[in-house]
Amino acid sequence: MHKPKKFKLHKDFLRKEIFKINGAYIKSIQYKSGAIPSNEDGTHDPWDHIESIMGLNIYKDIEASKSAFNWLTHHQNSDGSWYAKYYKTDAIEKNKPTHFSPYIAVAALHFFRIFKDINFLQSIWSSIELAVNFSVELQQDNGTIPWSINNNSQIENDYLLTGCSSILKSIECGIALSKILNETENIEKWKKAHLLLSNAIQEPDGKFDLIKDRKRFSMDWYYPILSGCLKQDEKSHYINKIFKDFYLDGIGIKCVIEEPWVTVAETSEFILALMCAGYDDEAKRLLFDVLNISDEEGIPFMGWQYEQNIFWPKEKPSWTAAALMLSADCVFDYSDASDLFKSDQRSVFYETS
Repeated sequence: MHKPKKFKLHKDFLRKEIFKINGAYIKSIQYKSGAIPSNEDGTHDPWDHIESIMGLNIYKDIEASKSAFNWLTHHQNSDGSWYAKYYKTDAIEKNKPTHFSPYIAVAALHFFRIFKDINFLQSIWSSIELAVNFSVELQQDNGTIPWSINNNSQIENDYLLTGCSSILKSIECGIALSKILNETENIEKWKKAHLLLSNAIQEPDGKFDLIKDRKRFSMDWYYPILSGCLKQDEKSHYINKIFKDFYLDGIGIKCVIEEPWVTVAETSEFILALMCAGYDDEAKRLLFDVLNISDEEGIPFMGWQYEQNIFWPKEKPSWTAAALMLSADCVFDYSDASDLFKSDQRSVFYETS
């Protein structure tokens, strides 16, 4: 097993440069339209685009962030969804993943926590409302939400634990936004959906990943923690599983259990999960490790292939940089939104006047 060369860390890098360098990188690849490409070929999906918005928020570039939100509102489908993949303004994969749409609520709350711009929040509220309802209205009696509507407008009858965990956090943030804006029409419906989905995630057996077993992916084990609904012993169960099966000492978290590949995004998201569960020391240790999967400036590659001793692939996705920023912010409390994934946002008090 080969480890990447140690990145030269110093206090200023950890305190502010990590956010400045990666935020500037995300902005540098943003299109004039506001779209933020996810991949080297210029394509992007809305979930990655939204993740990158949060990187711009931490970077404190309000105009770039607003531009990215405006791209979303201008390209939203009438049912509240977005398509799975775009090239600039053109949809090139026309299924509609259900965890993509409501994630805008997470980024919007993150935006508000940092910029306190309630007028802009109000201006995009109708889009957020539509997006959350797109997923909530597909909820099944057992609380689960199907992962996608295909390009023939048919519901794809599988239910992803990772996707539903992301949706649950999004509903939580949607409820918080409703309270901030005093937009009460959907609150009871969203509270009911949140409770039903929470129950499903807490008792997942027989409800998720019915067509394809995804337990070989590390995200299947930490996303339930990020959902915000687990008790401490349940969080510890998932964390122990990750450390046992996916952790490479001194490198980070593998994406897939059998592949010799540690990825920055998965490691960063697991750091968020560790912080959610109060494993602060472990989170900081992993952050120091995963920073080594970066170029000389501190912009992360997608991952590290530890048998071939190479960064692989050598692209540096915008959303990977954003995930690293979110994890570092969660550890070091750099921004006013650093507790977004650590605290239940429904119960946080917001001063809006």
